[in-house]
Amino acid sequence: MVANNQADACVSAGNTGALMAMGKFLLKTFPGIDRPAICKMIPGDPSDCVMLDLGANIECTSEQLLQFALMGSVFAAGDDAMEQPRVALLNVGTEASKGREQVRLAATLLQDSEHLRYVGFIEGDGIFRGEADVVVCDGFTGNVALKASEGVATLLAEHLKSLFNSTPWWRLVGYFARPMLLKWHTRFDPARYNGASFLGLQGTVIKSHGSAGSAGFECALSVALEQAERQLPQRINQRIAQYLT
Repeated sequence: MVANNQADACVSAGNTGALMAMGKFLLKTFPGIDRPAICKMIPGDPSDCVMLDLGANIECTSEQLLQFALMGSVFAAGDDAMEQPRVALLNVGTEASKGREQVRLAATLLQDSEHLRYVGFIEGDGIFRGEADVVVCDGFTGNVALKASEGVATLLAEHLKSLFNSTPWWRLVGYFARPMLLKWHTRFDPARYNGASFLGLQGTVIKSHGSAGSAGFECALSVALEQAERQLPQRINQRIAQYLT
């Protein structure tokens, strides 16, 4: 329906690989984009960031990482609210000599691009400290980082719940801490960040987490609505076209 202009966006909680394959076959990628990348907002302090790829491409060339950076920069900029988002490459260290060859080559490409504000390498912990607005990596690295962070968040939430139910004293502490805990939960609730975009396709396709509840799926629908209204695929096409000229 998206390919036939009968719908402005598609949202699915089904198989990620199948969704990407259908999206690429039916919608195609824009000229200059080899493969779509999975992208979503990641919570951080003091600000959230955009991260891609989160699992669509297990291995990537340096040129593909540059393509991801260009698309992520358009995603993060919004409606010109942020003209030059800070773009970083996820790596095992911040030194120029660290990392695999394709990551080091990608760093050179990003540094030389006049369309990007490249700030260098970023380590895993920097994702959540607001050190960059866009974090770029291959799909293997991104998916592992995402799932690890979700696991830590779940562990902390379950530990706090267990602690505040352990004794009458801790239940009393939990009662008075409830407003703060609710505020914390609202800020970092995974459902609030549900809805990952397949950037690079000639249409809006959003992947919802398979285990998302109604609130989480509503967030995925909101992501689809926002990107359709912003005409995000068209904006990405324009940026890539500028780079190719």
